Amino acid sequence: MSGMLDTLKNSWKIPDLRKKLLITVGLLIVFRLGSRLPVPGLDPAAFEKLLGSGQLFNFLDVIGGGAFKNATIFAMSITPYVNSSIIMQLLTIAIPRLEQLSKEGEEGRKKIGQWIRYVTVILAFLQATAITVGLRSSLISGLNVMTFITVTFTLTAGTAFLMWLGEQITEYGIGNGISMLIFAGIVSSAPTGAMYLINNYQIGNLGSGIIGIISIIAILLVFVLVIACVVWVNQAERRIPVQYAKRVVGRKVYGGQSTHLPIKVNWAGVIPIIFAMSIMMLPSTIVGFFGSKSENAFIVFMKDWPSHWSYAVFYGILIVAFTFFYTYVQFNPIELANNMKKNGGFIPGIRPGKPTSDYIAKVLNRITWFGALFLAVITLFPYLIGAITGVQGVWFAGTSVLILVGVALDTVRQIESQMLTRHYKGFLE
Repeated sequence: MSGMLDTLKNSWKIPDLRKKLLITVGLLIVFRLGSRLPVPGLDPAAFEKLLGSGQLFNFLDVIGGGAFKNATIFAMSITPYVNSSIIMQLLTIAIPRLEQLSKEGEEGRKKIGQWIRYVTVILAFLQATAITVGLRSSLISGLNVMTFITVTFTLTAGTAFLMWLGEQITEYGIGNGISMLIFAGIVSSAPTGAMYLINNYQIGNLGSGIIGIISIIAILLVFVLVIACVVWVNQAERRIPVQYAKRVVGRKVYGGQSTHLPIKVNWAGVIPIIFAMSIMMLPSTIVGFFGSKSENAFIVFMKDWPSHWSYAVFYGILIVAFTFFYTYVQFNPIELANNMKKNGGFIPGIRPGKPTSDYIAKVLNRITWFGALFLAVITLFPYLIGAITGVQGVWFAGTSVLILVGVALDTVRQIESQMLTRHYKGFLE
């Protein structure tokens, strides 16, 4: 923590970085102001009721900094953009034309970025439609054409504005803009989470007297322990030793050095959780389109499913599955083994070619199992806290902590990298 504060203090002394930090803070303030602007014609009470129907709606409210609960223009947060980015990333692997476009440098990435924006607006409009139709009882003037257009277009425009805001932070500020918006939303929810914990203590949900105080201390200790575990897993990696053979070209000798191949334990980050969350929100979307008061058995089951233990189990299975899928999409052992062979590299005791790719795949498989199970446990941890204490611990543990730690570490690394670049004097001095 002290190293992170020292990095921020030193970066403030550099005019260029100070300007970037001020721009970032200013745009985040705009985000927080927008999170308080209500959508015309919506009753926030209906949105607040949804927060008790499952952890997914709670998490959506947390990353939006309370925007969902208050039925503001940023109620849908930036999740449509995140889902659009993940979909386009997967399509880039599946469709050769997109894969070729991604390798065409800056112009190709700009084209893919433009398509991501289009898909984001489409997903945002569909989600806004589901919210408007599903929560039509929350419409002050009832569901009519004008109200439908006003609410859906306002919610869609809110997500589109957040997407633009994130891109401005990425270009002119510090860190990844989308991640910074999510980070700001979670941090701004901290006081609400603390007050919720205090209220539960006051009404006796955590026990009375000394027992309640011990319960609060235990929850805070668990929170600190979760942070420590997340930092450890995020920084952990398996290093496979790699040796490069010596090559004599003319009078010069190339290669011969020893290095290592780092494989991160949590290679996929929070993407599997976000993707699994999107899938798990489909039942709520279905209920929204067909009506929450329907007596259809399937609709009734989907309404009550978030409170059933099978919901958490299926959520965990999806996280594990997407972790493996995304890891193997990003990390190709066969391509890596072939590149090592072309450059004269080999793993000691392992023959180049297929044996090397099989060995890397074996190591990757073992590490991914640990990382996937860790993501599933961390994500489902709030369910366990809620079952034991009756307190919804979304902010205090789980995905929120994973995002906070990941974004904080990545932002500090970017600041350190920019500081190193500005202090580097080059070879001529």
